[in-house]
Amino acid sequence: MQFTPIRLPPAIDLRRALEAALASQNTDSAFVIAGIGSLVEATLRYAGESAERVLPGPLEILSVSGSLSPEGAHLHVSVSDARGQVYGGHLGYGSTIRTTAEVLLALLPNGSLMREHDARTGHNELVVRRRD
Repeated sequence: MQFTPIRLPPAIDLRRALEAALASQNTDSAFVIAGIGSLVEATLRYAGESAERVLPGPLEILSVSGSLSPEGAHLHVSVSDARGQVYGGHLGYGSTIRTTAEVLLALLPNGSLMREHDARTGHNELVVRRRD
């Protein structure tokens, strides 16, 4: 595994930027290990819900983590508002970076992350494949 820090600038979508970050890294798969920064607003999907919710900002990113694969991102985020109220869930599209996002990626140059249906959970779950 190779660790790569990246800084994402203002006014871009955090999820889209993380999905695109691998294009210049010579791999199609990575884990998002940690992330901090700020958002104009955040789009979150809470556990067990199908609908997303837009939280108005400004918001501080307390953490972001997950996986990036050819099929897209599976990211969780926690954010806080100006009162210190904390919200967390699945990171959706439309979470615009306010001033910065500083993220640490763990690249998988010899592996690939995939999603396959798991009969036990009923969801597409992570599968790690080694590349030679």
